[in-house]
Amino acid sequence: MPVTAVVGAQWGDEGKGKITDLLAQEADLVIRYQGGNNAGHTVVNDAGTFKLHLVPSGIFNPSCLNVIGPGTVVDLQVLCKEIAGLEAQGVRTENIRVSDRAHLLMPWHIALDHLDERERGRQKLGTTGQGVGPAYADKVARHGIQVYELRDEKAFRARVAHEIETKNVILERFGDAPLEPGKVADAVLAAAATLGDRITDTLSLVEAALHRDANILLEGQLGAMRDLDWGIYPYVTSSNPLAGGAAVGAGIPPRRITRVIGVVKAYSTAVGEGPFPTELHGDEAKALREMADEYGATTGRPRRVGWFDAVAVRHAHRLNDFTEIAVTKLDILGAYKQIPFCGEYELDGRRTTNMPPTRVLERVTPRYETLPGWSRSLSGVGDRAHLPQEARDYLKRIEETVGARVGMVGIGPERGATII
Repeated sequence: MPVTAVVGAQWGDEGKGKITDLLAQEADLVIRYQGGNNAGHTVVNDAGTFKLHLVPSGIFNPSCLNVIGPGTVVDLQVLCKEIAGLEAQGVRTENIRVSDRAHLLMPWHIALDHLDERERGRQKLGTTGQGVGPAYADKVARHGIQVYELRDEKAFRARVAHEIETKNVILERFGDAPLEPGKVADAVLAAAATLGDRITDTLSLVEAALHRDANILLEGQLGAMRDLDWGIYPYVTSSNPLAGGAAVGAGIPPRRITRVIGVVKAYSTAVGEGPFPTELHGDEAKALREMADEYGATTGRPRRVGWFDAVAVRHAHRLNDFTEIAVTKLDILGAYKQIPFCGEYELDGRRTTNMPPTRVLERVTPRYETLPGWSRSLSGVGDRAHLPQEARDYLKRIEETVGARVGMVGIGPERGATII
């Protein structure tokens, strides 16, 4: 069976949750390999509509084990709240496991995230304010606390007290309220007690799954344009959403990943700051946003929207070598008689299909071709051959400009509204 990485190929919010939920119906193991509860994966299935943040999108398959991997940063209190919400809606959650090597996202990370955004002023990054960046910063600076450290309560309380002592100096310097070590430690320990045996050594689980040739899915958050190394730095996340990051963040030997699915919307969206070449503005943006319900699953912020940017998706393909692309929300474009499509940029008087670094990207002009729309609903279409010719041509143009084949097409939010 393949090990499949599901990767965002734009700026995030591409519909990875839907694709993972669909594939997870045949999966034995789903691993969330990076990020934190800044993610918002919307899943629509027979059980209802769900917005997942830390819990992997395989949770709706009772026979599938769902792992929050060591590459993530985990706010245990948020995780417990998310689990409680799922259980209240009748979803079984005993098949969740949390890596004991994952790093804890602590209350001081949230406080520092808000402080940093505030002090950046007009240069803000547009973070979700969930503390993910500061948590990864502590991890890299070797101030992080791994989940397994909760097993020694005395030592954990001492770590919390030490970290808060230094973090409070910063918070109070900028006029923010200090944190109380006892209350912080109590809350996190209580959450860990609620999770109980769900906290474990996940490497053993992954190794056993590989040994029995299980069907494994690796689920990331955000997209290639927000990758720490290859995205629009500094307007990026603090980890690596690419397939290469999946190997590390899940604990999978790289050569075992045999299928990489790049998920893209039929147009482009972004949440947060930074260059976004094909962005629409004014009434045109508002119309697309409202029609497609483009609001962040975590923050509720209106997403920035724009036309399909083949340069960005090709950049993602060069980094991931997609075995296939999953195109979501193709049905939304049925409202347009003509559809602008960006196949290249113009930079300093020259055309390019390469993605420049951030400050240079701010100077590019997207160059559009106009593709004919199909001006009809795609509801009920069961295979690619029965799509309108214009829709098939649109998908073919994506394949030609990106360099990877389209293997799945989403024509509605429901699990079943997917052409394979």
